[in-house]
Amino acid sequence: MTVNLTLNGRAAVLILDNPPLNLLGAALRTALDAALDEALALKAERLILTGQGKTFVAGADAREFDAPPVAPHLNDILKKLAGLPIPTIAAINGAALGGGLEIALACRYRIAAPDAVFALPEVTLGIVPGAGGTQRLPRIIGIAAAQDMIVHGGSVPAAKALQRGLIDQLSADPLQAALSLDEAVLRQAVVADGRPAPAPDEAALAAARAQIARRAPGQIAPFFAIDLLAASVANPLDANLAREREIFLALRKSPQARALRHIFFAERAAAARAREFPRPASAIRSAIVVGGGNMGAAIAYALASAGIAVTLVEMNEAGIGRARANIEAIIAQGIKRGLVSAAAGDGIAASLRYAIGYANLPPADLAIEAAFEDMAVKRTIFSALEAVLPATSILATNTSYLDVNQLAAGLADPGRAVGLHFFSPAHIMKLLEIVRADQTSAQTLGAAYMLAKQLKKIPVVSGVCDGFIGNRILTRYRQAADSLLAEGASPQEVDAAMRAFGMAMGPYEAQDMSGLDIAYANRKRQDVRHRPGIRYVPLVEQLVEDHRRLGRKSGAGWYDYDANGAASPSAVVAACIAGVSQAAGIVRRVIPAEEISRQVLLAMISEACAILEEGIAAQPQDVDLVLVHGYGFPRWRGGLMHYADTLGAPAILAQIEALAAADPLSWPVSPLLARLAETSTAFASLNH
Repeated sequence: MTVNLTLNGRAAVLILDNPPLNLLGAALRTALDAALDEALALKAERLILTGQGKTFVAGADAREFDAPPVAPHLNDILKKLAGLPIPTIAAINGAALGGGLEIALACRYRIAAPDAVFALPEVTLGIVPGAGGTQRLPRIIGIAAAQDMIVHGGSVPAAKALQRGLIDQLSADPLQAALSLDEAVLRQAVVADGRPAPAPDEAALAAARAQIARRAPGQIAPFFAIDLLAASVANPLDANLAREREIFLALRKSPQARALRHIFFAERAAAARAREFPRPASAIRSAIVVGGGNMGAAIAYALASAGIAVTLVEMNEAGIGRARANIEAIIAQGIKRGLVSAAAGDGIAASLRYAIGYANLPPADLAIEAAFEDMAVKRTIFSALEAVLPATSILATNTSYLDVNQLAAGLADPGRAVGLHFFSPAHIMKLLEIVRADQTSAQTLGAAYMLAKQLKKIPVVSGVCDGFIGNRILTRYRQAADSLLAEGASPQEVDAAMRAFGMAMGPYEAQDMSGLDIAYANRKRQDVRHRPGIRYVPLVEQLVEDHRRLGRKSGAGWYDYDANGAASPSAVVAACIAGVSQAAGIVRRVIPAEEISRQVLLAMISEACAILEEGIAAQPQDVDLVLVHGYGFPRWRGGLMHYADTLGAPAILAQIEALAAADPLSWPVSPLLARLAETSTAFASLNH
């Protein structure tokens, strides 16, 4: 954890060395500050900064952000670096992220390896760059290009960085290129601090504000970043740098920043849990996907995109045709959105193989069934796969609700069975719920973690129950929302309240998107009409059975939809809700938005407590990851259980007990919650 300084001729070479990522912790900052002084004392004629290993600098050490700042501060070090009387060169050997990019921006000249990547991702942690990033970057590449990196946290590969002028040169050996750089070139290079302020670009800033308001409602850091960019156009640099530092320090103590750091570390902890299981001898190289519907096609596409050889199985030629069409639609959408090039899309399509039935399947490391939610169908598929695939093949189900123990029970080796619950669309959503059946082997779980890594997904292990972690909480979420409808709320009021809280969509617009027929089939499977321990509100049944309202696809669900897909409140739905209230003897009332969101969230927290108590989820942060990455829970609130800790277990318990006094059926009191409330203990204390 140091900076190695050597003289190469009259060039001082500073190698930042804090493996594995060269994070800018206090010790490294101290060493860098001292090394700058030492280089001047040695009368070096040029200064070169580079990183040890494969990374230049991957940013600050976020673990320090919960403690008071410790000198020397990076902004002061970089002000010194930018003002050095000798030429300074950043030899960027790998990723330059956050403070790493800010170091490079404070140098006169930047040379990067072809595989280097650049980013200022601070907004994803609820802060802004705090060492000159919001001021030096626009002076170098302009407002429009800078806002993409600063406001949205976007990353830029080396080739694009060269095009934008972010770097001056590409080289397979940046350090050697820096040592060989001609003096005349260096004399012409001007440090960002000596360049004029960027040209105004109010259109770019207005577009950034609109995009953040639409895509990241409730988040505060991006708007501060936009304000700092706007200030870079006119205000003096020193004043702007001081203001940037002031905002950085204020934001890093904010609840949003703490929540985002919680998710950041939870994601890394989730991936690290792979070490608890045997590491496979090799990555997953081949896979079978059974079912080419929307989900199966998306899973096949995700696997193929990761370089896995995929064979997609259907039962007839018509099924193969539909599967091909689904794959082609995914590729076309990816090309349109710029997520994949046309050449890459063609390569993925060409790599996929199709098979009718199971007779001639190739050996595979993994087989995933993605058929519809029917236990008999899925058990038939498992039996057929077991008969034709090697005994070493993992057999996985993509079921959203069904009992994985029952699916595994018919196998000669149930240890090879596992649930791999992808989220729709499977090639986009980052969550992968790994459902551990009673007899799933450690080797199988190790392979599941390997697959998550190959697919760049967040792995969370769940035990077996109806709906696992996420869908079980979703069921409770919808039950609570339906109860509020019966008491007096409207679908649009519930949706608006949950969006105001920060959810990506409200429960009713989301259900219209997925289809009420799916919700209806699941409620029938669960037999909610006769299920003990819940308050039955028969609205989905009425909308589907009596009115054939299936959601957006039928032009009518909880909302009416016009020819352009625009939603409006439905008189039919309002009448159904009023009828349910009347039948239950409920006098409808006006329910404030805050009460709506509070009751829904309390119901979700209560269900999560039961999930933790039963061991379905190993720890609260697993619940947080599932809700954030699978269900649109606002990342900036840190997930459901982190949010619960902001309320406190005693307050949650008191509110649930008050609700239970009026409706004990809907509000059971969790023993776990009661224990935590008794000692005022946080849910976070249960994280490993």
